Amino acid sequence: MEARMKNPAMVLPDVMSGIQTLTKAIRSGGVPQATLELVHMRASQINGCAACINIGTRQAATSGESTERLLQLPAWREASCYSDAERAALEMTEAATRLADTPAAVTDAIWDAAAKHFDERGLSAIILMIAITNFFNRINTTVREPAEARWA
Repeated sequence: MEARMKNPAMVLPDVMSGIQTLTKAIRSGGVPQATLELVHMRASQINGCAACINIGTRQAATSGESTERLLQLPAWREASCYSDAERAALEMTEAATRLADTPAAVTDAIWDAAAKHFDERGLSAIILMIAITNFFNRINTTVREPAEARWA
């Protein structure tokens, strides 16, 4: 597949510096990097963003994530390899990514489960990771960014 155009985040250079600042802030929220990588991967899987899945797989491996856990991620509810905190983050990821699927996507039960494992800084990091991943997913699928893209 060939991209329709150069990635918009590269066309407008101030966008990339803003994204880098936001990403740095997300990583300072106290959530384990492996959990943030799972959040990124799951949202990207839902949205079918090949470029983000490819980049996310490499980033997850760099942060120590196992191939086994990455392969089981689409079936995380049935897989026994995820902690309760990771499950809460993944549940919030799915609900916040699939906003159009239900009127009250992020229910009180989903919120409460996540809040049991993460403080306000951690919740902020997870919510922002979900949002920035969905941001990238929408850019990449719109311009048809190839899976092997290396800009992000």
